[in-house]
Amino acid sequence: MELKEIKSQLPEKIYQELEKEIKELRPCQEKAIEKGLLKRKNILICTPTASGKTLCAELAFTKTIMEKKGIAVYIAPMKALASEKFKDFRRKYPFIRTALSIGDIDSSDPYLADYDLIITTSEKFDSLIRHKAPWLSSIGLVIVDEIHLLNDPKRGPTLEILITILRKILKEIQIIGLSATIGNPEQLSEWLDAELVIDSWRPTKLHKGVFFNGKIEFE
Repeated sequence: MELKEIKSQLPEKIYQELEKEIKELRPCQEKAIEKGLLKRKNILICTPTASGKTLCAELAFTKTIMEKKGIAVYIAPMKALASEKFKDFRRKYPFIRTALSIGDIDSSDPYLADYDLIITTSEKFDSLIRHKAPWLSSIGLVIVDEIHLLNDPKRGPTLEILITILRKILKEIQIIGLSATIGNPEQLSEWLDAELVIDSWRPTKLHKGVFFNGKIEFE
């Protein structure tokens, strides 16, 4: 699928930015769009690293923000990754008001109401919900990166409760889950009431081998 085929579904400003770098969509991006990514459907994307999951998130949050459907929240698994995404998105979309919230977990950060895209961690977002941040009711989209961490014994419960609360208090919210490694994608997509996107395409071929005595023997 070429980018121009979805031009009518994207805000003009976003399309103009994307066409500078992209001509053709990758398989997981095409599948996600066909499953309703740009129509506010919940989507669970399970594809290899570097297969294009992040652009799916970008398409969703730029459309949500530019069409004034609400605040978008991007949940990263670690502070370092959150900081990296903050820098990347702010550089790529300077016209979108982007905030990073990874600090004190005992604050409601009311200033975040002035931003369109909030990048945070699950622990910090959980704190924002518990402190009843006044802008929570304005959320239209939540993107959960590395959503397979739901299975993590330490961090999983927080993420699960967070998603459950969001779905309860925000009936119209769109949730997008991203992961390269999910053992039970069908069950997770059912729990999220989400369309499932699975694809094995990767930009470089993966080779398996065994390293022994200073040499690698490939299969």
